Amino acid sequence: MKSHAKISTILSLLFMGLGQIYNRQYMKGLLFICLEIYIVVFWSLPFRNAMWGLTTLGETTQKRIGFKIQPGDHSIFLMIEGIIFLICGLLLIWVYYLNIRDARRVGIARDLGQRPNNFKETLHVIAEKGFPYLLLTPSIIFTSFLTILPLLFGIAIAFTNYSGPNHLPPAALVDWVGFQTFIDLFNLKTWNRTFLGVFEWTIIWAVLATITTFFTGLLFAVLLNSKGIRFRSFWRSIYILPWAIPAFVSILIMRNLFNGEFGPINQYLEAIGLAGIPWLSDPFWAKFTLVVVNIWFGFPFWMVLMSGVMTGIDKELYEAAEVDGASPRQRFWRITMPIVMFSTAPLLIMQFAGNFNNFNMIYLLTQGGPVNVDYSYAGSTDILISWIYKLTLDQSQFNMASVVSILIFIVIASISVWNFRRTRAFKEEDMMS
Repeated sequence: MKSHAKISTILSLLFMGLGQIYNRQYMKGLLFICLEIYIVVFWSLPFRNAMWGLTTLGETTQKRIGFKIQPGDHSIFLMIEGIIFLICGLLLIWVYYLNIRDARRVGIARDLGQRPNNFKETLHVIAEKGFPYLLLTPSIIFTSFLTILPLLFGIAIAFTNYSGPNHLPPAALVDWVGFQTFIDLFNLKTWNRTFLGVFEWTIIWAVLATITTFFTGLLFAVLLNSKGIRFRSFWRSIYILPWAIPAFVSILIMRNLFNGEFGPINQYLEAIGLAGIPWLSDPFWAKFTLVVVNIWFGFPFWMVLMSGVMTGIDKELYEAAEVDGASPRQRFWRITMPIVMFSTAPLLIMQFAGNFNNFNMIYLLTQGGPVNVDYSYAGSTDILISWIYKLTLDQSQFNMASVVSILIFIVIASISVWNFRRTRAFKEEDMMS
């Protein structure tokens, strides 16, 4: 007795649609056959050219002949085109797999004595069971080209020598260099010193910015939820204003307030007989200013969040602890703090990741300054993301910026995954207890 499943699978492997034809689903098989013929006829040559462009990144450069410019290969355009065709190829492989799976499934049904659906019945099944997949398919396509394409392009740049002024198309070609840019980042003294210095400050900044806003918000939440506080809603409204006002405007205002020459803060200090402080021109004070200003913008979020958590804590817990003789400090550390941490720890990790890439605060307030003569294209307060901005838009060091971006992703992903796995809020047994 022949196996319909085996025969239909083999036929679908040989050519899309043959398995469906064998299973007597003629219209479905004809559609698959037409699709493969279209791919072979109209996509074979463009796909081959795109793969040639992706692997070689071009062979001829732009040349001037007399008064005319003879166009050459544009390496970046060839790379993007190659990645697009590569994504399309992967999507077509997925369709090819679906064709094989469909033929095998119907073949198994025939082996069990079931009749294959005709085209009308197939459409009815798709409308009933496949409707969610039909809705998800456009999202998959858009995600592939709007998210995956830029990611693949950004990663690919790290393995090239795409940088100015010697490797900028169309005047020059870009070449694949493998891990050479990664090696240069860690071996060349100028890049190595800059990367380690900026990376160290990025970690310090992310930790300080997260911890200071968290505990400042906790302090204000505890104060606002204390007994005897009058006009509680008024104080909450006042303290939430820094978070409600657009950060772009507020940071620029803060930049003027802390200006070392004409800022009102230094003018007030001088008016009372104190020397002005170089808030933005001295490396230490610039970093101190960043942390202070970030507290002003960040603590209202935690204050509101923790106030909500504290409001939901059962008052009987405090009453029972008070009866047992627990002091207010003990009630805070044994009841309030664990519950607050349990509810806010995942957001604390997300806040750390956000501060790690907090471009707006750094660039709008200090622009990465003051200047650090030991760094390449970076200032004393630059973090990795603002350094990447300068590398790309100011210095055209696209390959080095791509390498740093990959390292940022590795660091953030590793820290976030490790912390999330250790967070009690993400452990089912603690959620159920």
